[in-house]
Amino acid sequence: MSHEGPSRSALRHVLILDEEEPLRHMLALLLSREGYTATAVATAEQALAELDARPCDVVLCDLRPTQPGGLDLIEDLRCRPRPPAVIVMSASGGMDLALEAIRRGAYDYIAKPFRPDEVIFVLRKAEERERMQRDSLLRSRPGPSSRDTPALESIVARTPRMLELFRTIRKIAEFKTTVLITGASGTGPAGVARPTPPPPPRAAGPLVAINCGAIPATLLESELFGHKKGAFTDAVRDKRGRFEEASSGTLFLDEIGELPVALQVKLLRALQEQEIRPLGGTTDIKVDTRVIAATVRDLQAEVAAGRFREDLYYRLNVLHIHLPPLRERREDIPVLIEHFIRRMNAKLGTRIEGTTPEAARLLMEYSWPGNVRELENTIERAVVLCEGRLLTVADLPEKLTGPPPLDPLQVALQTGELSIKKTTRAIEEALIRKALKKTGGNRTSAARILEISHRALLYKIKEFGITDRE
Repeated sequence: MSHEGPSRSALRHVLILDEEEPLRHMLALLLSREGYTATAVATAEQALAELDARPCDVVLCDLRPTQPGGLDLIEDLRCRPRPPAVIVMSASGGMDLALEAIRRGAYDYIAKPFRPDEVIFVLRKAEERERMQRDSLLRSRPGPSSRDTPALESIVARTPRMLELFRTIRKIAEFKTTVLITGASGTGPAGVARPTPPPPPRAAGPLVAINCGAIPATLLESELFGHKKGAFTDAVRDKRGRFEEASSGTLFLDEIGELPVALQVKLLRALQEQEIRPLGGTTDIKVDTRVIAATVRDLQAEVAAGRFREDLYYRLNVLHIHLPPLRERREDIPVLIEHFIRRMNAKLGTRIEGTTPEAARLLMEYSWPGNVRELENTIERAVVLCEGRLLTVADLPEKLTGPPPLDPLQVALQTGELSIKKTTRAIEEALIRKALKKTGGNRTSAARILEISHRALLYKIKEFGITDRE
């Protein structure tokens, strides 16, 4: 059964796999109205035969825990020369089934029963992701006369938000302009800066990095701008600074928020005039250096507190890239896990193949305050401890697997607490903490789960003293 929509049928072809004929018919009509080409089949065998005859862009696939080979079908589709995006539908199985499907290669999961707009929303997301990946691939291919430049393979993501960020990175790499990268500790500002391809002719130039927070203030000026012989006691010879070393290339200033105020003036002048003066020198040196700066600090707050110059902030913040915390892009966690397992296998000589569904669920539900760096360290620890081919719950640290908090109601009954007011308050606090943990700190989603208003949730969070780090 095939339906073609009026406007966008040439752009997207969706294969519907579900044994329930009424649902197949409903989905086919819905997608046809939205401009998709929809083909509906009842069995996996029919789906594979249809794909052999006519490749599709998306497979909307029913998945049941008792269905033999259902998860294997996802892997089969993933291995095809032109793999479609797989969106799983299921009325049972819960989060474990969804996580296992995603681990096997599914793009997303829809729980039955669902609203029609949910299906369209997920399809639009999948379509946008495919467009971004295609654009990123085209941008990353060197031209016929260009040399290969560092790319973004070292950054792993699947969420539209991160793919759009990669697209921005590739675009701004074409220009010699200052870039400011911000994000919480562990999100990887250095990982973004280092693979950013320098624009020609900067492709042949060096990438020089310096951590402004790791070098004592008394030595930092010399490191940045160099010094002349005799400028200070230990200056026994002339030394080139990082700005001069990076001329015709890129200078990456990590932890720029730690730069002493006295040096901020000199950095501003270097950025504006493209000139530096070595410590103890009497003449200026021209440099042609592109600057990328990164920080985990809120520079606007630092400016308001008088610890960072406002004019330097605006000079650095010509193009701004903000890396979201991992809890705000949970769809990236499965692909990051796979990436880190492969990396650790190569590094440690292990042969880990993946995770068990229970371990994957814990990894997905944890809030990751240390972001990608914490996830990488957790995977490395688990790989070292693992005795089989799959990472299990036993291989994960206690922060992920620790005992669940005591039930406030049971505690009240055991201790003889009879105050309804006190017990209700304890239960409220426990439910709010659990909802925030489940949503990774997303207060809007937590309020929806708790069935209270967002404003009421904010009031309760303040009342109970719940912080974002919990």
